Amino acid sequence: MSKGRSLSDEDRARLEASIGYTFVQKDRLDRALTHSSARNAKGSNYERLEFLGDRVLGLCIAELLFRTFKDADEGELSVRLNQLVSAESCALVADDMALHLFIRTGADVKKLTGKHMMNVRADVVESLIAAVYLDGGLEAARGFILRHWSARATRIDGARRDAKTELQEWAHSKYGVTPNYRIDDRSGPDHDPRFTVTVEIKGVAPETGIDRSKRAAEQVAATKILEREGVWQKVSAGN
Repeated sequence: MSKGRSLSDEDRARLEASIGYTFVQKDRLDRALTHSSARNAKGSNYERLEFLGDRVLGLCIAELLFRTFKDADEGELSVRLNQLVSAESCALVADDMALHLFIRTGADVKKLTGKHMMNVRADVVESLIAAVYLDGGLEAARGFILRHWSARATRIDGARRDAKTELQEWAHSKYGVTPNYRIDDRSGPDHDPRFTVTVEIKGVAPETGIDRSKRAAEQVAATKILEREGVWQKVSAGN
């Protein structure tokens, strides 16, 4: 993350290539990348853009799912939508684009770790969507969203429920106990942490998950048990 400096021409070109859109009003891209902690960011940070981008993302993903899964009922579409617009999914898009290299922040953001830093990355993705929408209209925003979400939308595990919720219900039903999650390790820099979490269920072999946030690592560990025990179909690496 940068400490207050504006984008260089080279950085702007790299980002616009990744977004798939060239801004007419260049300051919109700068604002979309500016955290409220940045110097002189009052009134020109991404908070309002984030609000709008969240709605544009929801509309375009809902439309994508509606057209793609013609036989899916409202319940399945809702599960898929919630996963695709979640902070975890948006943060992964930010990571794919290496947005952490371009976000303008103040010194206070150095204190943010784990879920808070994940939320910053997710917020910037939503603000970028709004910036594209305001600069180029809905079609431009839709193009950006399809570019980064289409493959995620068609994953075979996209209709799964929340893994922790599913595991808890399965553990209660089968063993009458609640899964216990334990943080084993946290490593990596603040902008890209790695959490190692183990989930234990009495009577079941434990599993370990590693990801960029505590919650995401818990989800990985829970998914491993669900797939190992045959509750969920295992998803291959190519899906």
